[in-house]
Amino acid sequence: MALVSRRAMLQSGLAAAAFAASPSSSSGQKVEDKDAPIVRKGRIRQSVCKGPYPGLTVDELCRYGAHIGLKGIDLLQPADFEVPKKYGLTCAMGYAGAGTIKDGLNRIENHAPIEAALRQTIPLAVKAGVPNLITFSGNRNGMSDEEGAKNTIIGLNRVKHMMEDANITLCLELLNSKVNHKDYMADHTEWGAQVMEQVNSPSCKLLYDIYHMQIMEGDLIATITKNIKWIGHFHTGGVPGRNDLNDMQEVQWDGVMRGIAATGFNGYVAHEFKPLGDPYAALLQAVNRCDV
Repeated sequence: MALVSRRAMLQSGLAAAAFAASPSSSSGQKVEDKDAPIVRKGRIRQSVCKGPYPGLTVDELCRYGAHIGLKGIDLLQPADFEVPKKYGLTCAMGYAGAGTIKDGLNRIENHAPIEAALRQTIPLAVKAGVPNLITFSGNRNGMSDEEGAKNTIIGLNRVKHMMEDANITLCLELLNSKVNHKDYMADHTEWGAQVMEQVNSPSCKLLYDIYHMQIMEGDLIATITKNIKWIGHFHTGGVPGRNDLNDMQEVQWDGVMRGIAATGFNGYVAHEFKPLGDPYAALLQAVNRCDV
């Protein structure tokens, strides 16, 4: 694990503390000129998921995200799709009601409601400029991976043309079934890549969650490089525990980010870890670490 210098960490902590203590940090007001955004290298377009920050409103997270050089906010509900635009950000990935972790595309009976939800959400996503929507394989519940893959391909083929017409990518998330999501079917990159290869659409990709795939597979850089054609989005989280991207967990984040950048990937890498302490400082530390 490459260490962050003491000076860089001190600067990060002070910057986060100063921002959090500023009068407008919880008001959602426009950042003043003296609070100009941190300029990033730009090789990795970073975003952050709203879920791990229940104490912050969408406006507060957007305002701070813009200040520290993020480009997007992830996993917002349709009612909040437009909010990041006020801060010069994008809702990089949205919820669409397109299935759940337990009940997803691997069952034929879920295809009609998933299609209906997408038809309702796509116009809102187009209007707000949301490039990605999320979906899931669903749990096995006794189904073989082969049958689940076949059904998932049928489901994606059913909706891929309307995704292509809208220029929005539907991302199927890879999750671990070892620790967090027992019985989840899309728990290996190879399964997901084979599904996407059969669907063969620029608007159907994988959401490669680095936390989950480190638990299931490891070999991150080689796997990402091999399958980048089928990957549309990334999430982060420290292993073990899905906490801060610091020196107390096992992923070398700067190395993984360099691996992603080397593929020419131009989508988003979104942070989805649960901060152990000050959320502002934890997010700033993660963004600094991944700014390669």
